[in-house]
Amino acid sequence: MAELRQEADPGEAGLDPEALDRLDRHFARLVDDGRLPGFLVSVARGGRVAHLTAYGHRDRAAGLPVGTDTLWRIYSMTKPVTAVAVLLLVEEGRLCLDDPLERYLPAFAAPRVYEGGSGTDLRTRPARGPILIRHLLTHTAGLTFGFYHKHPVDALYREAGLEYSVPPGKDLAETVEVYARMPLQFEPGTRWNYSVASNVLGRVIEVVSGQPLDEFFAERILGPLGMTDTGFHITDEQADRLAELYGETEDGGITPVPGLPVRGRPVFLSGSGGLVASAGDFHRFTEMLRRGGELDGTRLLSPGSVALMARNQLPGGAQLDSFGAPVHQERFNAGLGFGFNVSVVVDPTRTLAPTSPGTYGWTGVATTAFWIAPAHDLTVQFMTQVRPKNLKVFPDLRRLVHESLVV
Repeated sequence: MAELRQEADPGEAGLDPEALDRLDRHFARLVDDGRLPGFLVSVARGGRVAHLTAYGHRDRAAGLPVGTDTLWRIYSMTKPVTAVAVLLLVEEGRLCLDDPLERYLPAFAAPRVYEGGSGTDLRTRPARGPILIRHLLTHTAGLTFGFYHKHPVDALYREAGLEYSVPPGKDLAETVEVYARMPLQFEPGTRWNYSVASNVLGRVIEVVSGQPLDEFFAERILGPLGMTDTGFHITDEQADRLAELYGETEDGGITPVPGLPVRGRPVFLSGSGGLVASAGDFHRFTEMLRRGGELDGTRLLSPGSVALMARNQLPGGAQLDSFGAPVHQERFNAGLGFGFNVSVVVDPTRTLAPTSPGTYGWTGVATTAFWIAPAHDLTVQFMTQVRPKNLKVFPDLRRLVHESLVV
């Protein structure tokens, strides 16, 4: 396994130890108050971990502590891994960012776009152009999630058994066929709406490579990077290191809830949110990105591909709170653009927490997060396992890490 350990003194790395202590105390209080079960946070400068804290429990009932080898369901932090997989195929000339999706998935050959109405009176019209691969990478394809409950197309997803993205018992290929029958919320490329797009990309990867998604990830990304504790399922030997998943209750506490099934190979291989990983493994992934596509002599991507992934790809430099669908037009998205399955800071004067231009990263629904700040040669990850209702962790995390920067 990729062991995560502290490699540098905070002061030598240009970090303020007192500020980092404030960070630890803040999140320890959330654990002590019963808001989080436990957490792991790591902060690295120049690739060297200069702050590493594990606190609380990975399983409260069993009294098992969080360790540096704990395994976490990273949910949507899977999406950047999927983007890397797509870019690998692009670099090999087997895929192009401006290829129409229908070239690989014919079911998307004639997309229709929502025009008005709802329910049985919902009206659609033919899309003016095709869905492109880049639209999927930037969540501008017109796809959606059924759980939003904000748009008539969301309701169609729920009626098709897609409230949680996957009809029961169906595999990736079958699920994507269901997506293809849904109308688009908007013309491809004209808005941003976080969606099932990365599941569609997962199926594209399978079709182009001729391999199941888990095999492609293992052979082309996880294996070369030495990420032996990352995958779509865990082994019997790994099982006792898996963190319990909790959900936030109405009174602000937490209770165990069913999680992503990872005991045995899942029927549905989700490029959107299917991976389990250790913090040590995910640090290796972020290091590969920070180093421009290379780690320990193994090059996955060219620096140009990583730069493309980490650059705002929204038309005209748009930001998420204005270019996003109405459900995303919120303060949390101010100052952010979007690259390939990562958010990108384009205007730090507008962001909810202090940050620097060009910072990119993403989060997971169980309150996991990572980001890379090129301006400070900084990488950060935060791991816990709580599906929140009202808990807001990330603004404080970003502020407290930013306050620790001395140089």
